[in-house]
Amino acid sequence: MSRTPTAPRRRFAALAGALYLLTFATSIPALLLKQPLLDDPGRVVSTDGAIALAVACVLELVLAAACVGTAVALFPIVGRVSPMAAVAFVAARTVEATLIVVGVAALRVLAVDGTAPIVVALHDELFLLGPGLVPAINALCLAPVLLRGRLVPRGIPVIGLVGAPLLMASVTLTLVGVIDQVGALAGLLALPIAVWEFSLGAWLLVRGVRDGDGGRETFRHGG
Repeated sequence: MSRTPTAPRRRFAALAGALYLLTFATSIPALLLKQPLLDDPGRVVSTDGAIALAVACVLELVLAAACVGTAVALFPIVGRVSPMAAVAFVAARTVEATLIVVGVAALRVLAVDGTAPIVVALHDELFLLGPGLVPAINALCLAPVLLRGRLVPRGIPVIGLVGAPLLMASVTLTLVGVIDQVGALAGLLALPIAVWEFSLGAWLLVRGVRDGDGGRETFRHGG
């Protein structure tokens, strides 16, 4: 199995970590900006509403790019352990980004016709299947590889493996109408995946990845 040189691996890991954290820095403000407009589409026609919508759309486009970027940056690292998982992770992240971009297009239509409930419904479904469901698939692609390759502390991928079925359960319960998409239970079930992604991003940015044989962390910053 080929070994990616230390310096490039460090850079790839740091880039992936930074992009993971960027997904939080963009997705949370975007949600806070757009949710009031989705709850009351008539507000889009106001100046403040139009500005909030525009900023939310830009943030979500950056989010989509960051999603793909995490998978591309991790590809040479994950591919050392499992080439198939590396490709699957890129594919899953690309699907997630595509759904986010289509959701942005739906938001732009909302600006044209702020009273169209079908646009809000379409956006909600895209959000449920994109940022709602695909992160569970991402975790199932990536976490086993990180665990098997001992690239990060085992607790991080374990959180992802626990969170993936919980998030899938949340999406399923939402689809059948048992729980609300933005309710407390849905948020609780999604929390482990959020913890997994944030902790992974922070670790990759600060510490890099361990040597593939589980030995000392040769791919960390600062030496």
